[in-house]
Amino acid sequence: MALSDFDYPLPAELIAREPLPERDASRLLRLPRSSSDPFEHRTFRELPTLLEPGDLLVVNDAKVVRARLRGHKAVTGGKVELLLDRPLAGGRWLCLGQAAKSFAVGQELALGEGLRARIEEVRGGGWLSVWIDGDPFGGLAHGELPLPPYLERPPTPEDDERYQTVFAAAAGAVAAPTAGLHFTPRVLAALAQRGVRVERLTLFVGAGTFLPVRTERIEDHRMHPERYEIPEALARAVADAPGRVVAVGTTCLRALEAAWDGAGVKPGPGETDLFVRPGYRFEAVDGLLTNFHLPRSTLLMLVAALAGRERVLAAYAEAVARRYRFFSYGDCMLIL
Repeated sequence: MALSDFDYPLPAELIAREPLPERDASRLLRLPRSSSDPFEHRTFRELPTLLEPGDLLVVNDAKVVRARLRGHKAVTGGKVELLLDRPLAGGRWLCLGQAAKSFAVGQELALGEGLRARIEEVRGGGWLSVWIDGDPFGGLAHGELPLPPYLERPPTPEDDERYQTVFAAAAGAVAAPTAGLHFTPRVLAALAQRGVRVERLTLFVGAGTFLPVRTERIEDHRMHPERYEIPEALARAVADAPGRVVAVGTTCLRALEAAWDGAGVKPGPGETDLFVRPGYRFEAVDGLLTNFHLPRSTLLMLVAALAGRERVLAAYAEAVARRYRFFSYGDCMLIL
């Protein structure tokens, strides 16, 4: 399939650049079971009424860290920006780097609050291996919350709370699992009362999430690997679920499908570069709660794999016409 098959027009004013005052006040577009039925327009607070007793919701408890480090090259003074992806051995980190002039092995960097760094390897495509003197996540004080670039603004103190889900516990993600941003204790209590079970996994969203698809043939695109952890309790819950398994967000869906071993979801740590696109056969999940995604993105392709490209693009057109809010701080869609 072509990258252009996943394009759609979006007025810039529909990009949600700020969160709503209340998390669960966002709107929810429910895809009907049949393409001949109309779309349903709800609010997120109605989610418990759209699920059935015995359904299992799976959420991602990854916590976003201050992974964007700014500074300069120690010799030339040229400005640099690093987006940390994951720790490597020996105090080194895999990063996405930006600078006016290219990086070179051995270059010394001076980062915020006296943090020193050195380029160990230039891997291409913006990826670097960087040695950093000390723990850049120590106290989460050195860096900046890496808001998505389409928000076109620096992070604020409000983002420190609102760009984290109420489940956030495992520090290490560079972007929020945004479908989880809508949940509140009020909604969770209503889900429990409804008989809907909620279980957690961890997938650390990596820096590759900010990279666009650059191949016109989507089959030629390669996903950046991301780390995940499937708890024993979740693996048992999936096996024993009397109802549907509904992933909250594309991160949960990818982790569950990657952990499927043919008989069930395998517990434990893992790493996945799974690219879910049309034609993919789903094994672990029966539904998805997800935000509205960027045109030409792998996330949009994943949603199209589950619900069908034409249906999803029709839903997006409906959302545009109804003035839904798009992307990380925007509204959401439910596919069952």
